[in-house]
Amino acid sequence: MNDSRSRQADALADSLQREAGGKLTVFLGAAPGVGKTFAMLTRAQEQLRRGVDVVAAVVETHGRDDTAALLDGLPLIALREVQYRAHHLQEMDLDAVLARRPALVLVDELAHRNAPGSRHERRWQDVMELLDAGIDVWTTINIQHLESLNDVVVRITGVRVAETVPDAVFDRLHDIVLVDLPPRELIERLRQGKVYVPEQAAQALQAFFSPANLTALRELAMQEAADRVDSSLRETRAARGEGNLPLRRRVLVAIDGGGQSEYLVRVARRIAERRDAPWTVVTVQHRRQDEATRREIDAAFALARRLGGDAELLHGPGIADVLLDHAAHNAVSTLVLGRTRERPLARLFNQTLTQQLIQRGAHYEITIISTPQARASARRARLSLDPEHWRRDAGLALLATAVACGAAWLGERWIGLSDLAMVFIVAVVLVAARTRMGAAVLAATLCFLAYNFFFIAPRFTFAINARQGVITVFLFLAAALVAGRLASRLRMQVVALRAANRHANVRQALGRQLASAVDNAQVAHAGRVALEQALDAPAWVRVAHDTSTGGSAAPGDTDLAAADWALRHGQPSGRFTDTLAGADWWFLPLLDGEGHGIGVAGLRFDRQHPRLAPEQRQLAEAMADDIAQAALRTRLVADLETAHLHNETERLRSALLSSVSHDLRSPLAAMIGSADSLSSYAEAMDAGDRRALLDTIVVEGERLDRYIQNLLDMTRLGHDGLKLSRDWIGVDELIGSAARRLQRYQPEALLKLDIPHDLPPIWVHPALVEQALFNVMENAAKFSPPGVAVEVRARVRDGELCIEVIDEGPGIPDAERQRIFDMFYSVERGDRGRQGTGLGLTICQGMIGAHGGHVEALPGRDGHGTLVRMTLPLLQPHPEGPRDDG
Repeated sequence: MNDSRSRQADALADSLQREAGGKLTVFLGAAPGVGKTFAMLTRAQEQLRRGVDVVAAVVETHGRDDTAALLDGLPLIALREVQYRAHHLQEMDLDAVLARRPALVLVDELAHRNAPGSRHERRWQDVMELLDAGIDVWTTINIQHLESLNDVVVRITGVRVAETVPDAVFDRLHDIVLVDLPPRELIERLRQGKVYVPEQAAQALQAFFSPANLTALRELAMQEAADRVDSSLRETRAARGEGNLPLRRRVLVAIDGGGQSEYLVRVARRIAERRDAPWTVVTVQHRRQDEATRREIDAAFALARRLGGDAELLHGPGIADVLLDHAAHNAVSTLVLGRTRERPLARLFNQTLTQQLIQRGAHYEITIISTPQARASARRARLSLDPEHWRRDAGLALLATAVACGAAWLGERWIGLSDLAMVFIVAVVLVAARTRMGAAVLAATLCFLAYNFFFIAPRFTFAINARQGVITVFLFLAAALVAGRLASRLRMQVVALRAANRHANVRQALGRQLASAVDNAQVAHAGRVALEQALDAPAWVRVAHDTSTGGSAAPGDTDLAAADWALRHGQPSGRFTDTLAGADWWFLPLLDGEGHGIGVAGLRFDRQHPRLAPEQRQLAEAMADDIAQAALRTRLVADLETAHLHNETERLRSALLSSVSHDLRSPLAAMIGSADSLSSYAEAMDAGDRRALLDTIVVEGERLDRYIQNLLDMTRLGHDGLKLSRDWIGVDELIGSAARRLQRYQPEALLKLDIPHDLPPIWVHPALVEQALFNVMENAAKFSPPGVAVEVRARVRDGELCIEVIDEGPGIPDAERQRIFDMFYSVERGDRGRQGTGLGLTICQGMIGAHGGHVEALPGRDGHGTLVRMTLPLLQPHPEGPRDDG
């Protein structure tokens, strides 16, 4: 459910991203002359008649009269003249289109290279700018100009196209229109001079426009259009929470390790190659497999990977259910499987694998493949199926029958049990739950004979007197077979669920460990530990430049070369692969969302394991994907933290510069002005004026000194911390000193001190606490109305000293009460008004906090004004006397 919602959310996000900006429609053709421009202009005329604001920015008619006629009535934007090496060139006027801002613009020849000196080198870049501006664009392109098909076109035609368009442009597609023309008609148009002039036409017919080339290019164009429509349809249905509806044929081949797995892989590869479709090899593990079967499946998976396919191990009790579910979720349209020996009873009830797939897979093409050699070998294998297994199954069936006979005899003689059939049925169920269906059938047969021989009259014969006895015995046989079948299926389901549950538990445990990892080193360590516990082998994980430490083993130089190769190429290497297979370690790349390696994980299995089981490979690859996603998460978090720190630093720097430029300039300007007046007019002034100017210089100098002291205190708080040289001081002395200092700087300030005489002295750094108290009192005095006193009171509460400063100012809104202790807060709004660096209360909080106390801002009396409370613990001096306890 969560995976489905995640896929739906991702698809919806991608759809919304593509819808942002203008919409791109591409008229795609296989070669020049198929009529792309003609088709574009024809549809543009229809849009014009519907009232759409459509203009033609650049249209190449190539001298064709019928194409030029379609320009009648279409608004045109004049081309821009470009001078290049004595040549006059004409290019699309991008700025004119942006200024005109039509709803739809026609831009022919998307792959065109612009003249030197243009804003963009290629026309497709012009188109991208138009789309970003919100303008819809219709354009034309031939299939050979698509970048990813450049090499394919070279192999087909022998001509390398110089002007190409990146595939990323097609990711912006809103619609694609395939303009098709059969090769014979195109060649005829070429001969009639409707594509090139006669001289060029003759040359083109001998080279590029051969029937074989045109057929191949036409197939490429159709395939590209189908891929884009298929991709768009899948994403649209995923955004709506609907399943996939494949348009492009995808091949899924199912193998069972029954002797023809590699043959099926090669046949599926040829089928997929003819259809140019992706293909995957799967096997459904619904029961325990023997060593020979595992070896065959492992070899088939390795062959599939070498041939360019994917391999996947599936779990589930029902093969048909698992295959159809996988096909529905992976856009599969063709199922390939081998023909196996079908049981007559299963065929009678339409329960063979082939019949189930045909009945329930109506939307799929099902291909059944087999060979006479495979059928013969399968029959021989079943006729001579592992004698050891047969001996074990027969022994278990005989033992169960003997125990059932003994239990039935005891139950009949000592308990009086009459319904003895249930004893034998239980025995059959126990055998079926412990082994395969064949052993259950053998046990049912033996129990049927023993029940008849020992407990059905006449006893000790196989004859049965009464019809009821015959019915009872044969009903018992039917019940035993059905119970054995159900028990065997239940056992297979338990085995499959146990394997799937183990994988889920392992990945869940890995997810919990990775969730707590905060950097690459922790991700590597958590991944290594999880891999070792899950796969019982030494593991090694490297993410980016961090290597896990503390592991039980580490790769050697030869193995590290394989690890580097896996990291660079994004593919497994080392043991169990075809690349550097001599290494002792098997390396899996950790890939990001774009297929680039961001790390590598390695596992070293004992040499006693010559091959890797499919379930081990699948689990290791899934865990490697989880580790890679965790590494990407930590990298993203680190990037976000770096960006946040950078932004915060820039914000504080800007605030500091703004504050310093204003608050330091004001006292400096006053001091310079007063000094300049004294220097120029001192002789003309009386003593009172000179004294006033000198007082201004002193007051503003002290004000400047306080600003600089605040900055220095903030630096000490932020970097080195404060060294507390504690000493005894009385509370009245401390508050009185701060009050006298404030009266000197602000003579008009009124203070009301409420300090009980019985307060004990405190053990603090006197200068720091006085500075903190002064900052709060100065801040309160700024906002108190004229003639209203600021109250300062001290009390002892719960073993702590509380000093409260209360003003009758405008107060602080609740939402901003905590922010007044932030640095430079007064830059925005203030607890300190427009003047001041905005550091006073921040410094106060740091100084009081260094003593183990705290500062808080509360509403004043009756909700008016502000109350700032400073709380200090009443500490006792160290027994050895005063000391520096910073």
